[in-house]
Amino acid sequence: MPKKDVASRQTTINAQPRIHQRAPEIQVYGTVSHALPLALDEPVRLEMTEQLNLMLADTMTLRDLYKKSHWQVAGPTFYQLHLLFDKHYGEQAELVDVIAERIQLLGGISVAMAPDVAETTRIERPPRGREEVPVQISRLLDAHQIIIEHCRKLASRASDLEDAGTNDMVVSQVLRTNELQVWFLSEHLVEMPLVHAQEPGMRKVG
Repeated sequence: MPKKDVASRQTTINAQPRIHQRAPEIQVYGTVSHALPLALDEPVRLEMTEQLNLMLADTMTLRDLYKKSHWQVAGPTFYQLHLLFDKHYGEQAELVDVIAERIQLLGGISVAMAPDVAETTRIERPPRGREEVPVQISRLLDAHQIIIEHCRKLASRASDLEDAGTNDMVVSQVLRTNELQVWFLSEHLVEMPLVHAQEPGMRKVG
């Protein structure tokens, strides 16, 4: 091999990683790719990705609220709720991927980093410390209610705009998962005797 070729090869191939790289964004947040063969106009995709990012931020917050509750739960129902909270955390984590991928599929950019999520979510921030079980569950139910109300509005709007894919995802996955989790949670706030049934006429109402 000529000496010139050897020298050229040594300057272009190097095992050293190229770290600390920065460059301009290749797509700005809040935009969608202009020409995608989805049979959905750009204004429709812009509206849907904006609403889905709001739902994504709320879902990521609810997911993390479940993990906080999983770690910090205390009391006689610790074991049952410790497992339930982690199960619901896993299901919400799956929804995070589903929603984020729908946004990307529509040509948008998914919100991703914790500071951006915190700025976007409508779910109330809990304290850092440990709270009682009824408060933990109530916080989770309040968060679910925000997402469920948004699901119903977004599903209806997506249907009006003929975005069947978003409508199907919101109803069949996000809405149904949240409704089921609300059922499991809310039953833990029903005041019922554990070992001694109350006599007729003694039961509290309301």
